Amino acid sequence: MSCTTARFSFELYPPRSERAAAALPATIDRLAAAGPDFISVTYGANGSSRGSSLDVLRYILENTDVSPMAHLTCVGSSHEETNRLIREFLDAGIRRFLAVRGDPPAGLAAGDEGLGDIRSSAELVQLIHRVQAERVPYGELPVPGLPARTVLEHREHVQIAVAAFPNGHPASRSVSQDIDALLAKQAAGANLGITQLFFHAEDYLHFAQRAKEAGVTFPILPGIMPVTSPARLNRMLELSGEDLPSDLAIQLEVEPTEEGRHEIGVAWAAGLAQRLLDGGAPGLHLYTFNQHAAVLSVLERVGIGPVAADTSTTPTESEPA
Repeated sequence: MSCTTARFSFELYPPRSERAAAALPATIDRLAAAGPDFISVTYGANGSSRGSSLDVLRYILENTDVSPMAHLTCVGSSHEETNRLIREFLDAGIRRFLAVRGDPPAGLAAGDEGLGDIRSSAELVQLIHRVQAERVPYGELPVPGLPARTVLEHREHVQIAVAAFPNGHPASRSVSQDIDALLAKQAAGANLGITQLFFHAEDYLHFAQRAKEAGVTFPILPGIMPVTSPARLNRMLELSGEDLPSDLAIQLEVEPTEEGRHEIGVAWAAGLAQRLLDGGAPGLHLYTFNQHAAVLSVLERVGIGPVAADTSTTPTESEPA
């Protein structure tokens, strides 16, 4: 299949063990070598992975040519704490953010969403722009032969992505409400969308068309993940709330070998990715589960590259229970 110019990107999460931390740099290096638009790094609820998230972001900045994207959440943080964190990321060299509401920490009372001062991702988008504007209010350019410096009329801007939900946010009452939420995020300054996981191309394509017709102008990247085991499929369903894709589930359950399940997951994700690109998706955002082999194989099969996929399936983290 011929190579396309579609953009693609990856998502990682901070390592949760010493073994995973030791393995993750090699995974990042392999992902970066494929030439993604960016690599995003998740951020735990209530700042639970703040230090390790920043460590991963710094590794990407200092050891690859890829732009890192930092996740930020609304859950459990004050304006002051979030302001300080945004400045910390900016000072480290981060210029891309994913602003999400975030999942509440475990153990909250019924009805408690765990939110702090920032009540929505649209407010978080506004805060990121405001902190960046205050931090770098304008640019200066030296004038040859003169001691003065010319003030530039523009300043450096950041990219702020937001979540999109092709099959609806769990708290949403309708698709229209999800589209309205995207429009509010756009009005706040968001300039990219990344979707929640889904299993059918039509779910994304119909949602993206409705968003465009409603006035959403930024690109919306479909988020997909190669599912290479029944345990991972169950974990995806738990996280996303999506309905079970019975055909994929049956194939994974009856296949006796790890190599066979890996092939099933890659082939299924590649087919989904191809249908998305053929339908007009501006690119792909691949959830890696901190493993490089499967996502690189998916990209290779849909002709996005150059990619030299590694057939090794050794994980950096154990499979979810």
